[in-house]
Amino acid sequence: MNLISTSLKSIVLISALNLNACTSLLSSATEDFGNNLSSAILNHNDPKTVTAAIPAYLLMQEALIKQQPDNQGLLFSTSTLYGSYAGLIDKDKQRSKALSHKALDFGQQAACLQKQDFCELQQLPFDKFENIIKQSEEDDLKSLYTLGTAWALWIQAHRSDMNAIAQLAQVKAIMQQIVKLDEGYKQGAGHLYLAVLATLLPPALGGQPDIAQQHFQRALELSDNKNLMAKVLYAKHYARMLFDRELHDKLLNQVVKAEAKQDDLTLINIAAKHQAQQLLKSANDYF
Repeated sequence: MNLISTSLKSIVLISALNLNACTSLLSSATEDFGNNLSSAILNHNDPKTVTAAIPAYLLMQEALIKQQPDNQGLLFSTSTLYGSYAGLIDKDKQRSKALSHKALDFGQQAACLQKQDFCELQQLPFDKFENIIKQSEEDDLKSLYTLGTAWALWIQAHRSDMNAIAQLAQVKAIMQQIVKLDEGYKQGAGHLYLAVLATLLPPALGGQPDIAQQHFQRALELSDNKNLMAKVLYAKHYARMLFDRELHDKLLNQVVKAEAKQDDLTLINIAAKHQAQQLLKSANDYF
């Protein structure tokens, strides 16, 4: 938490100065704070502590955005923070819906600052949407990823609504472009999203397990096998779909035995280890 405390003190000190003379410095400090906060959360080892702490920071981030509505970095980190919290409280459906909407809204605002063409993406028919996404460049990667992950979370939170489910095509297009521009971005996270998307339906209804397996394996390679959630999702979405008990148990046992502490993956790895234990516990009933 030292990085957070240091950044917060910097913001307080700068706020006490002449803001008109220090606008660019304030913008940099608040952006750094948001980035440090996101990093602290990702590297924390206790989901309960993070869940309890995030709401206060969310309010503070929104207050900072009111001061600096064009601070793209702050919008990025706020979208990510809302998404993290919504994911942590997924069982609270109503709150998860509201928070995922916040994540998507801030992600859209950040993307709009990146490119004028990104401002109305949610309202565009798919063919026009896809054309804009395909024209994006490497400089757009952070905007694409923040928007795509927030959109996927929003769909997850509204999964009972077929209009929301229909928007999975937009998320898929975004992730395909991310992989095309830089498949190693965020340790291959684009591959992981595409893998899960390819297993949402059984093969008889259009699911693509072979393509999913390729994406899962590539995601693991690009994360150097450090992203334990990739193995959990591989077991849950691919191995269970094909009733491959051997692969299922192999992946999950690897997760249970693995070291959770990894840069920017600790929190998600701890969640992965918990899910792996639950999946192994239910395996006899499933298979």
